Amino acid sequence: MTPMRLPYGRGRLEVALPPDAEVTVVRQRPLPALDDPSAAIADALAHPVDAAPLAELARGRSSACIVICDITRPVPNGLFLRPMISTLIEAGIPATGITVLVATGLHRPNLGDELAELVGDPWVLEHVRVVNHDARDDDRHVSLGRTPTRGTPVVLDRALVEAELRIVTGLVEPHFMAGWSGGRKVVAPGCAHHTVIRTFHSARFMGDPQARECNLEGNPLHEEQLQIVRMLGEVYALNTVIDEDRALVDVTFGEVVASHAASVAHVRTAIQVPVGRRFATVLTSAAGYPLDKTYYQTVKAMVTPLDILEPGGTLLVASECSEGLGSPEYRDAQTRLVGVGPEDFLASLWRKELADVDEWQTQMQLKSTGRARVRLFTDGLAAGDRALTGVELVDDLAAAVEQSMIDSGSREIAVVPDGPYVIPVV
Repeated sequence: MTPMRLPYGRGRLEVALPPDAEVTVVRQRPLPALDDPSAAIADALAHPVDAAPLAELARGRSSACIVICDITRPVPNGLFLRPMISTLIEAGIPATGITVLVATGLHRPNLGDELAELVGDPWVLEHVRVVNHDARDDDRHVSLGRTPTRGTPVVLDRALVEAELRIVTGLVEPHFMAGWSGGRKVVAPGCAHHTVIRTFHSARFMGDPQARECNLEGNPLHEEQLQIVRMLGEVYALNTVIDEDRALVDVTFGEVVASHAASVAHVRTAIQVPVGRRFATVLTSAAGYPLDKTYYQTVKAMVTPLDILEPGGTLLVASECSEGLGSPEYRDAQTRLVGVGPEDFLASLWRKELADVDEWQTQMQLKSTGRARVRLFTDGLAAGDRALTGVELVDDLAAAVEQSMIDSGSREIAVVPDGPYVIPVV
């Protein structure tokens, strides 16, 4: 047997492939890790993209809001938060005027030990205020009107809107709806009111063929995000890129749109990997912790390899799902899917102006189940949750691989170990 080791939770899952399997492994093209991440961050803050250095931006201002992603993304916050905050304080912004805002979107808050892990540096928690965004709290938001093109409401977290200096931070990686994460996406949906998020995730946006991974051109979500950051006003961003081992390989700071574009240009050729053909069997993972904590996030791994999967083929996904299915709202959506079936579920979405919370992930799952046989290996879902996945569950991945090869008559298999973090294309 040929062993493959897939990210799974905080460890690795070994899958023994048949000895006669013809295996194509699809990984990111290697990007060299930075020898001195701290020096690279300092250089980025001193030499920004289309902006003045951070120290100059901070002078004369009395408040700042630094936005970070929530626990679902492995952003190396512990590397850059302290130098950023120290620069702001040295430039004259009092520590009491600095807020670190966790861009949860509609995800749950990050608290206690999880918040400490997310921030990555106890010094930050000791010196400045760190708070979670709450998309459902009307009083914590400010309305800026509606976007001129599609009329999306622009209602954002007051802490971000009212800060004299606004900085968003994040990880630039493929996103299966918005093209790429990071930059403008941290503002909206990250710090937006639930009406904004539910508009973004309505069927008219999600069903647009341009709303897909690695695509910004004509992507309605990206276009609305750009309009929203312009309406917000002056915004800066620190964007990071990491490799398969979560080491920092690139960091940019500067004007929010320009710095994000620079990071996308740096990482695009490494992430999008031409394979040249399709396979009847594809094996992948949800990229391990923290992305595979829930089945909700696992859906991303069901969408990103579709370009190299033959129609009617088998997609095998490994995901720990240590926190179960996901939110109560997502459970409701999956319950409806199982109850009424894919066709009626999708039809119901197009009748809504605002999506119900988290049902958009169910809609994205149907992209894969409508094209292929999707089979999931997990040991984190309770029996009741397993019945709501809408996919087949397997207890033995190696046996499932062998069965797929028998069914298809092909001994060829593509293995994408890092799931959503690499985009294989034909």
